[in-house]
Amino acid sequence: MKALKAIFDFYINSSIHVALAVFALSWLTLLEFGLPYDGDLLYFIFFASITGYNFVKYFGLVKFHYRSLARWLKVIQVFSFLCFLLLLYFAAFLEVATLLFISIFAGITFLYAIPLLPKNLFLDQKQKLRSISGVKIYIIALVWSGVTVFLPLLNAGYHLNSDELLMALQRFVFVLALMMPFEIRDLSYDSIKLATMPQIIGVVNTKLMGLVLLLIFVLIEFFIKTARVQQFEILFVIALLSAAFIIGSKKNQHRYYSGFFVEAIPIVWLVLWLFMD
Repeated sequence: MKALKAIFDFYINSSIHVALAVFALSWLTLLEFGLPYDGDLLYFIFFASITGYNFVKYFGLVKFHYRSLARWLKVIQVFSFLCFLLLLYFAAFLEVATLLFISIFAGITFLYAIPLLPKNLFLDQKQKLRSISGVKIYIIALVWSGVTVFLPLLNAGYHLNSDELLMALQRFVFVLALMMPFEIRDLSYDSIKLATMPQIIGVVNTKLMGLVLLLIFVLIEFFIKTARVQQFEILFVIALLSAAFIIGSKKNQHRYYSGFFVEAIPIVWLVLWLFMD
């Protein structure tokens, strides 16, 4: 049992799980627009997600405590480096326009973790993009919607129109809604200067905000011209599942509640689509 738990914890802590969620949403975009499976792009997104998330999560620890790193963190460091090499390999097969577009999100990820921005933008001493008051969840939602919607379409040479923009907005709203359980979980750890949603409006109102976002998420589907009945049925199930986890979220939640179950919702979405298709 200890070995299985160690493997599972590595799966979570090394960002494989969250990378699968990003992978799933990216594949969903291809499916929803009837585009063929693009392995090079999807594998690039998967390995780039692991690299980016681990960079953001562990940069400070590796930078300031390199010699005293725990063994598990050293393993994640080596694993992340291998993923970085793999993302470079798959990047070689992508369109130039795709690489230019992804460089924008790479820059955002870099600024999210590295203290380079002017001090007057911050309310504390951490000069990181994530430390700017009230913007953390919007940065994450922006990156997820851009990577999972625009990147697959751009690499496929798909011409953007109103449907693609609406889907990007829909994903943005969906990710914001899924961030609510994380925001509630981190209430005990986040600096009050971050001005997170629960800090500003409280836990109950944060849950209500999440439910409103899910309602908007569903309503946007009615305005997407290429949407099918099957799409709406699956999306409605995902909205109900997400709502249940938002309502059930609390400040002192189980360590896997958000980090595994909530982050698994995009994967469930993909599985439902593949099963019903």
